[in-house]
Amino acid sequence: MATALKAGDVFPQGVTFKYIPYAEDQGEITACGIPIDYDASKEFAARKVVLVSVPGAFTPTCQKTHLAGYLARQEELKSKGVDHVIVIAYNDPFVMSAWGKANGVKDNFVVDILDMDERWLEISRNLTRTNISMPNQQLFMSDTGTAFSQSIGWTAGERTGRYAMLICNGKVLYAEKEEKKEVTVSGVDAVIAKL
Repeated sequence: MATALKAGDVFPQGVTFKYIPYAEDQGEITACGIPIDYDASKEFAARKVVLVSVPGAFTPTCQKTHLAGYLARQEELKSKGVDHVIVIAYNDPFVMSAWGKANGVKDNFVVDILDMDERWLEISRNLTRTNISMPNQQLFMSDTGTAFSQSIGWTAGERTGRYAMLICNGKVLYAEKEEKKEVTVSGVDAVIAKL
């Protein structure tokens, strides 16, 4: 049986999302990059991350209300120490990449992450050891097959549910799922109130 995450829980091991890192030469919305794995369990262990789940990319509430709030308040999230805002949905990584591009996700807050080669891993380890903060980033990822959302029981039928989590150094500080078709407990206001 799926167990929902709550404040105080350790973020589970083995959570992986798929995404396509933004690259300038692939900046057109119709450009197709190559999906790679993002080891959320590992990456969340040493960062302050907001994980936002939406039922679908390019859908009215997800676009106009849910995502728009996080995009509009990027600077405030940065100022409160958020390293990454990660937006997941049941959509495949190609759709999620296009959604990010359609929303202009490519600046210093909203950049690509992790080529996962040895050079980057060494830089990452050095930054962690010397306590230098990583640039803030907003990433659009696929919860492929809704595997993670199913594991915590937070789906909307066959889609990912609408929820938000705040994770700091691998510990869940906030986790709430919307019970109605609105954006309240998963919106940026609710998350910022917990920072």
